[in-house]
Amino acid sequence: MNQVDFSLIDKMNIKGNALIINQCQVNQYHEIADEKRTVKFYSFNERGVGLSRNNALMRASSDICLLADDDVVYHDQYERLIIEAFLKKPQADVIIFNVPSSNEKRSGPAEILKNSPVHYLNFMRYGTYSIAFRREKILKANIYFSLLFGGGAKYSAGEDTLFLFDCLNKGLKVWTNTAEIGIVHHNQSTWFKGFNQKYFFDKGFFYATLSKRFSSILILQFAIRKYKIFKNEMGFLQAIKYMLAGRKHCLIEGV
Repeated sequence: MNQVDFSLIDKMNIKGNALIINQCQVNQYHEIADEKRTVKFYSFNERGVGLSRNNALMRASSDICLLADDDVVYHDQYERLIIEAFLKKPQADVIIFNVPSSNEKRSGPAEILKNSPVHYLNFMRYGTYSIAFRREKILKANIYFSLLFGGGAKYSAGEDTLFLFDCLNKGLKVWTNTAEIGIVHHNQSTWFKGFNQKYFFDKGFFYATLSKRFSSILILQFAIRKYKIFKNEMGFLQAIKYMLAGRKHCLIEGV
């Protein structure tokens, strides 16, 4: 958001072709090209991470695409590691890589310890910035990002989980890969303001969006699994109460 120059390209250590969506106050387009890469830099006067990702997806042209956040710094060999992973696993439509968080206070993505298929029991543990995919497979399955969830949207995080859930529902083959392609710093967030009432309300709304049938179970498991992380800011029963309120709101709205 609000980038005033192109320094983000080198700050993220982007080595190859890229497409950047900058949410700001103007509508502009720039193309930065050299012998190593071409970076298409779009600025839009709009808000919402799902909207940005969809704008990038619609304008992408490469066979394999990698999703990113602006606080990721890529390792020098990230392109090679991603391409090799898809060559070794030709049946994979989506591959999720290791991108550990440098911020111990934030709940980062689960570490990938082996190359294995992603299924309905483990798909909720990964972040968007670790996902690469075959573009044609995503487009043919008509998969896009929800505009309801994520930074700048009405409800906080969850657009990445819904994206993977949609991939599984549409029959795409999703795999993990142990290669580490970069580090995410999680220094700031446009949506995370602590484990407050809105955080848990939105979480309940998200779980009901994901599965009306199993949303209560998902709420309970989240409260149990994450209690050590949020216990200094919110009580166990109070967190469940707020999540159930979000669930109820979702069911009433009929999302």
